[in-house]
Amino acid sequence: MVEQRMNSLVKWALILFVLVSIILNIVLIGIHSSRAPKCSAQRVQPLRVKHDERSVVFADLTREEYLQVQQYMLKQKELDISTSQLTKPGENFLFLIDLSLPKKGDALAFLDGKAAKPAREATVVVFHGAQGYIKEYVVGPLPNPTYINDVTKERYKMELPITARTVTIGEYALLFNFFEQHVFSKLKKLMKESFDVGADKQLNAFEQMPRGVQSGDRKTWLSFFRDMSGMYIHPAGFEVQVNHESLNASNWKVERLLYNGQYFDTVEELKQKYEAGSVKKIVYKESADYGSLKPKHKHQQVGPQLFTVDGKRYSISNNHVVYLDWSFAFGLSSLTGARVFDVRFRGERIVYELSVQEAMSVYGSVTPGMMMTKFLDTSFGIGRFAHELTRGVDCPYDATYIDTYRYIDVPAPVRYRNSICVFEHNMGQPLRRHFADFFHNNYGGMVNNALVFRTITAIENYDYMWDFIFYQSGSVEAKVHATGYISSSYLMDGSLKYGHQVADKVLGNIHTHFINFKVDLDVMGLKNVFQTKDMEYVNMSLPWMPDHYAMVPQLVEKQLKTEKEAALRYNTKTPRYLHIASNQTNRWGHNRSYRLQVFSFTGDHLPESQAEEKSMSWARYKVAITKHKDLERTSSSLYSQNNMWTPAVDFSKYIEDNENIENEDLVAWVTTGFLHIPHAEDIPNTLTVGNGGGVILRPHNYFDEDPSIHSADGVYIEPGTEDSCENNRMACLAQEACSPVLEPFTYHGFEGVMKFED
Repeated sequence: MVEQRMNSLVKWALILFVLVSIILNIVLIGIHSSRAPKCSAQRVQPLRVKHDERSVVFADLTREEYLQVQQYMLKQKELDISTSQLTKPGENFLFLIDLSLPKKGDALAFLDGKAAKPAREATVVVFHGAQGYIKEYVVGPLPNPTYINDVTKERYKMELPITARTVTIGEYALLFNFFEQHVFSKLKKLMKESFDVGADKQLNAFEQMPRGVQSGDRKTWLSFFRDMSGMYIHPAGFEVQVNHESLNASNWKVERLLYNGQYFDTVEELKQKYEAGSVKKIVYKESADYGSLKPKHKHQQVGPQLFTVDGKRYSISNNHVVYLDWSFAFGLSSLTGARVFDVRFRGERIVYELSVQEAMSVYGSVTPGMMMTKFLDTSFGIGRFAHELTRGVDCPYDATYIDTYRYIDVPAPVRYRNSICVFEHNMGQPLRRHFADFFHNNYGGMVNNALVFRTITAIENYDYMWDFIFYQSGSVEAKVHATGYISSSYLMDGSLKYGHQVADKVLGNIHTHFINFKVDLDVMGLKNVFQTKDMEYVNMSLPWMPDHYAMVPQLVEKQLKTEKEAALRYNTKTPRYLHIASNQTNRWGHNRSYRLQVFSFTGDHLPESQAEEKSMSWARYKVAITKHKDLERTSSSLYSQNNMWTPAVDFSKYIEDNENIENEDLVAWVTTGFLHIPHAEDIPNTLTVGNGGGVILRPHNYFDEDPSIHSADGVYIEPGTEDSCENNRMACLAQEACSPVLEPFTYHGFEGVMKFED
């Protein structure tokens, strides 16, 4: 009886188990079937534009090419070159290898199928410390170079003194050792009591530039900061000027010191007065970690993410990008940074070159470390500091990431993973739209989807985000945003004339940001003119009431004839419409042109009476138009920072010869930027919001109508078609929903950081 009852219980338990399993499976199947399918990684529509392998004429050097050039240079025994990162200033150092761009005429002939590919060459910069000068060489052809040419005089019309060189890793290592031996070791009591410096704690240095007041000077003020996260906003109140003009580090010496607002001629004077108690001392106390970027709260939700439903609408092959009606080649110069070439819309070349040229800042302060500071970032290398972009933060998670290689102040080429990103982006507002309320009711609109080419450079304290944006309307935008840490100085009497206090004993120093772009537009070919348009009010008699007058806005058009006329200074009124125009006309009889629309919030430019101004004379002009010349390649140079008084490139000389600019190949040099008065909200970081500038290249009578009207992104709705997908893909999007296929998150950004050792 008991056995029968047990068998019955087991049978019912099994039946119940089977039923529960069936129900669970039904639930799981239902849940799984309700999930959206994975989005297709395959492109649904074919590309409108084909890739062009000829874009490689602008491609950055490969790792193999860098090594070929390096080995070829080392074979030139008479040059006696070193590639060691710790090469001393008095020795010959191979500092830079970069692509040498072909002459424009040669490149265009190749791109247009009229000539063979121009020789691929590299520019090589050697600091000849043993001889006391700098040389630029062109090495080619690549691969397998067979010649080397000294092009220094051809490019700069002058010899380059060795004092114009960038401070190398090797020189920094010697400077750090100099401070340890000649400053810190002699001020142990002061360093411990004022800054808690000891075996396990140090101060970090931040240098002032220029390094003196005249050509040949190399007398650098270094400000010291606490060794904390965001060191740039933790000034210690200690600054030292070191004279390192000599190529022999044993001859270097301390010139002056500043401690807590008091100047001293020697380390010994400071030590003696400190120990005698005759100076106002800094008493060390722990500083709050307000410079840390570690989040103060845990993540609650992931924000919106960008992904594509029908596969990516752009494609990248080598250094060539195609996107809908657009195509362009790209590169990343170690010195000037991001650049694009041969930009075409619907197959027509619009831009030959659009590139970053220079980023400059002028600081104000009561302390010497900031008082004279004028940074010219090309001299550090803007592209040099383009590190890995963080997926989902610096660029959308689903962007395409591209590796680059560079050779600058290193013993071998360095790979920078994911240092460029490309993505299509919903800009967050319609490109155009209209709702017809009064008559002929309908809605027409188009989402503003655009392609973004981006890199971000972290140069010392500041991070610059560089974007080239390609719109479906035929417009191109070059834009920069600044973020990172402000530069700061120790708060002293009189400091508040030069900024705001942002932390305990910390002044955020007032400074300018000026950014220069090169815009080489080719509108319907090389024969272009520069036109301006604006408005003026005219007093008109009303035809139907002749006795009455009205002020009516009227179009004012001009064509500027010379480079001096077309050098539009920031301190003068500039026409609002600036055009590079062709003599060809559109259907309506107007010159086909592209407009330069500049967005800028710059502060005042350094007065021209200042000797250093010649090294940054491009910043005088909001826009300057020059006749294209292959030798007028850039508005600044690698050597401007350390020889500001006799610069290798003085941009104002491009304008002095006052060439004719009518029916010529024209280049626009555009300056943008902003004035930065630091404030409490710059702690810990400056925000990109509102801190930037740029230029938009907009078609102006170039087309007969807005080309975006042909875009498949357009939407049209009229009464009775609200649910139709025929002219409104959005109506069917819910039925086509899918979930993105995401790459795993990786990060290798610390692989390319500066190391002060071999």
